[in-house]
Amino acid sequence: MAHPQFDRRMLAGLTAGILSLLVAACFFAPGRFTARLDVHADHSFAFRYTGELIMIPLKEEADKAAKPFEPEACHDEESYEERPCSEAEIAEQKANRASSADQGAQVARALLNGMHPTDPKAGQELADRLRRRQGWNKVEYIGGGVFDVDYAVSGRLDHDFVFPIFEGFPMANAFIQITPRKDGSVRINAPTFGPDRTNVPTSGLMAGSPLGSGSDGSPSEYADGTFSIHTDARILANNTDEGPSPGEGGQVLSWAINPRTPAAPTALLQLAP
Repeated sequence: MAHPQFDRRMLAGLTAGILSLLVAACFFAPGRFTARLDVHADHSFAFRYTGELIMIPLKEEADKAAKPFEPEACHDEESYEERPCSEAEIAEQKANRASSADQGAQVARALLNGMHPTDPKAGQELADRLRRRQGWNKVEYIGGGVFDVDYAVSGRLDHDFVFPIFEGFPMANAFIQITPRKDGSVRINAPTFGPDRTNVPTSGLMAGSPLGSGSDGSPSEYADGTFSIHTDARILANNTDEGPSPGEGGQVLSWAINPRTPAAPTALLQLAP
């Protein structure tokens, strides 16, 4: 049987590695929100997202700061039975946890273009950056990694469209992806609005491991909102529960987005040639 102290060190290293991968995989998540996409057969479109936008590294740091330290179980070296931890062991656990948190923060800082997730000013800094960009009509940092935003954009689908995009960030997980094709069809995906496993490559590793916290690892675990597509184009495919319903000037596809959403929304529309 492996030594308990070795097991804890091994798990601490594994935790740090997994957390680093998770930070790289998903930066942002929807909170309470409403998202609407209008797509017309003439290739014009409009998109609006209003509500909460969550920056996961900032939220996780805020949650950690609010949670009191709880020591791990200690075991007798001979019988391996659980016993009370000594003051030295508790101090070592605290030091290891602080070291692991610092490593994760350094990785996050590199991926967040220099912003440190433990800096209380980081959220306000990001809000200031976003307010300078087109489409971001409102960006207010509430605290705890949560932003109150109003984003709206319109144009023509003669190019791919992705929301959100952040200037200076090497990567960001997409809430909405619109991909027009040469035959006039348009593919719409909303990977962060559902348990999309391609967005979280480590979710399978976390599931069933002693490091798992009961979460499925998807950013949709924070979500409570709706996503709808309003269109006068022909709907070729979609994964709504009830299919399209009549709407003003065409049809509407609707999804309720929450931790129980079974699949990320997707649709395929046929626009005019």
